[in-house]
Amino acid sequence: MKIKEITNYLESLAPLAYQESYDNCGLLVGSDQTEITKALVTLDCTEEIIEEAIANGCNLIIAHHPIIFGGLKKLNGKNYVERTVIKAIQNNIAIYAIHTNLDNVMGGVSSKIAEKLGLNQTQILDTKSGLLLKLVVFVPNEHLEKVRNALFAAGAGTIGAYDKCSFVATGMGSFQAAKGTNPFVGEIDQLHFEPESRLEVIFPRTIETNVITALKENHPYEEVAYDLFSLQNNFTQVGSGIIGFLPEPLNEAEFLGYLKEKMELKAIRFTRFNAKKISKVAVCGGAGSFLLKKAIASGADAFVTADFKYHEFFDAENRLLIADIGHYESEKFTKSLICELILEKFPTFAILLSKTDTNPINYYS
Repeated sequence: MKIKEITNYLESLAPLAYQESYDNCGLLVGSDQTEITKALVTLDCTEEIIEEAIANGCNLIIAHHPIIFGGLKKLNGKNYVERTVIKAIQNNIAIYAIHTNLDNVMGGVSSKIAEKLGLNQTQILDTKSGLLLKLVVFVPNEHLEKVRNALFAAGAGTIGAYDKCSFVATGMGSFQAAKGTNPFVGEIDQLHFEPESRLEVIFPRTIETNVITALKENHPYEEVAYDLFSLQNNFTQVGSGIIGFLPEPLNEAEFLGYLKEKMELKAIRFTRFNAKKISKVAVCGGAGSFLLKKAIASGADAFVTADFKYHEFFDAENRLLIADIGHYESEKFTKSLICELILEKFPTFAILLSKTDTNPINYYS
């Protein structure tokens, strides 16, 4: 199997277009045409991770955090980033990063936290807009089902938890074929009227090429009449954080104990108690303080994330409980998530979970 087969599959689940503007996801080191021996999955890519890959015969590292973030101007080995990249290249090890694109999809990093906490009725906390397109195409009536099914097969027509969604209206189309054309119906240089259906479907921008290809391959007309409209609707499957409900309400102390157990934590930083039950919980893997206002507006009783600064704790204003569990701790189950996603598609793929603890923060008690 070539690296491209794995990366293409991962990007079908978490498209690179969904990464944040500051991020650097994708294949950072190596060629996507390389045959894979084994893959090592890790949260961070460091020199120790490269050594682990070498020891286990892995020539692909799949990391959550990109080792190359702000760009490299030199490769002199003067810092851990340069040394890691140099060692990977010297040992023919490719490095792939799946970071905020995996953060920003339902079923991604925050969904894994929600799963660990047993949250139900989950949805994206802060959905993104501008990621959807609407296709409007005019099809002769007898070819409607063939074209519609082809669009569905290409991924169009999914709205939230519903698929095969479309709208159809009937009418009368007209055209006149010029000399040199090969019209499916009608005669050259004669005005023709054809009973047609107006078919509408919605799909993510990331699959536009696949959808339009399917349309043209299955539509009978030589010139296909269609329109694409950019939608500002929020995309319910893409965005930051997850919100859901605990299996049963807990008081604040019980909730922190539950959180510590389920997330296997050594410590939690949290705001003062307000003598309220915790039922609705917002979560965000990694640095999630930017979502605090969204968590409050959503009616969350608690917000589980990491990297809150001192003054940001005041911003809770006693309206919810902030539980800062640490950046590494909030994302450590991402390794398992990546493995699960890959093995679901490639059950015999040789993939290893890194045993190296890359957490740069230690606790003294």
